[in-house]
Amino acid sequence: MEAHGTAVAAIEASVRSFSEVQQPFRIYHGSTNSTRDSSRYLDNTVDTSKLNQVLRIDTEAKTAIVEPNVPMDALLQATLEHGLIPLVVMEFPGITAGGGFSGTSGESSSFRYGFFDGTVNWIEMVLANGTTTRASRTENPDVFWGAASSFGTLGVVTLLEVRLREATKYVELSYYAASTMPDAMKIFEAQTANPTVDYLDGIVFARDSIVICSGRLTSSLPAGAHVQQFTRRSDPWFYIHVQRRVDINTPREEPVTEYVPLVDYLFRYDRGGFWVGRYAFRYFITPFNRITRSILDRFMHTRIMYHALHASGQSRMYIIQDVALPYDAAPKFHEWLHDAFGLYPLWLCPLRQRRDGGCPEARHGLYASLADPKGSPEFMMNFGVWGPGSKNRSEFVRQNRLLEHKVDELGGRKWLYAHAYYTKEEFWSIYERAAYDKLRAKYGASYLPSVYDKVKVDVEAEERAIHTLWMAWLLWLFWSIWPFSGLYGVYKAWRGGEYLLQKESSSSFPALKED
Repeated sequence: MEAHGTAVAAIEASVRSFSEVQQPFRIYHGSTNSTRDSSRYLDNTVDTSKLNQVLRIDTEAKTAIVEPNVPMDALLQATLEHGLIPLVVMEFPGITAGGGFSGTSGESSSFRYGFFDGTVNWIEMVLANGTTTRASRTENPDVFWGAASSFGTLGVVTLLEVRLREATKYVELSYYAASTMPDAMKIFEAQTANPTVDYLDGIVFARDSIVICSGRLTSSLPAGAHVQQFTRRSDPWFYIHVQRRVDINTPREEPVTEYVPLVDYLFRYDRGGFWVGRYAFRYFITPFNRITRSILDRFMHTRIMYHALHASGQSRMYIIQDVALPYDAAPKFHEWLHDAFGLYPLWLCPLRQRRDGGCPEARHGLYASLADPKGSPEFMMNFGVWGPGSKNRSEFVRQNRLLEHKVDELGGRKWLYAHAYYTKEEFWSIYERAAYDKLRAKYGASYLPSVYDKVKVDVEAEERAIHTLWMAWLLWLFWSIWPFSGLYGVYKAWRGGEYLLQKESSSSFPALKED
């Protein structure tokens, strides 16, 4: 804890210096899984990159005390040594505990436990005035819930206590086929009501082809059980494997079931970034098959893919949005997506979004309404919409705005890790500005960039820059000529040494005993 205290003291001093002159700052974490562009420079940044250690695992209380820049694979490795796992493990190994808390992260266990922030007991935080405080559901609950999903606009999270549960060796994974979204929703609801189900998500392969993936933790393998891995170079990408295992045109009363090693299940979408990696093959006119995926496997893990995405500017050309809809609106939204975009696959992930069962103490900050039983349904269905948009910038912006407006029309909301195309008025008509601004004023954070400032795409400023600055025009021209931006992204990813340290198997994770 001594090293931690030293690092926090340096952060306090840095934040205090910005506070004294009311100069906005950004937070440098060392890596990112956001698809938004960064605006960090040396003179406007607080460096938290050294806060990357798991400080303690309490096996009796089933908790882990972790610094914010601990990635999911490092957290999982530390907890598995004690036979434990976090309640919610984000699907990409490089997503950090702090990023999960501050960025509204959820995964296939979120139908049980809510977002990652709902699995955190308390946080240590350097407020925007440079003082450090601790916050939980009972101690400074406004800070705790206000900091959750605030994207660093209230202060700097420096420590978290994360809840854990007992681990097992495998996940028993069952695949249920559905040909319509209403039928898929019935399966989701039935699986949600089943107390033995630990993980739940789905993949929409086409308008009439949906697979629901239901998982149970287990350490027992029945005789003749099929064990499938997903983390090795020779293993299939998860979504391709699922599509091949489940024939939507073959009616069957029982689901297809197989057994997946726990780590392989938790990081099953890492190779290929769900399915977004296939677009790189298309971009470079490269055959997409088992051989080429194996040869290029080192570049197909999410750490390096995010690095290439930012360096190349390709994030400005792809629709990358996660949006959540009330259950009863999911079929209508699916039909609209099919007609408006025709992008497949889509990811489905049921979310228990209501904070602490609607406890009044949780009604703070940007998502205050998530604790209001009257203002927010308990469950929402997350749609992951990821794929190429129009190459015409104006049409691309229109497509994203169209999606945002449809989500709002159907009573949903989008998560803000990606670009947002709302006007300021639109944004604050959806998110709880009054509660958010009140909290920031109370703790001296009003001088920091707001969430809207951090996530918005200023289209008018882009156009002005292109028309008035010759350097911006040349940069736009460079990115628009195939394949310059893609090659530059590959080059930067190749030079990014830490991204090439991706392990080709999960052999470094502690082995768990079978029953």
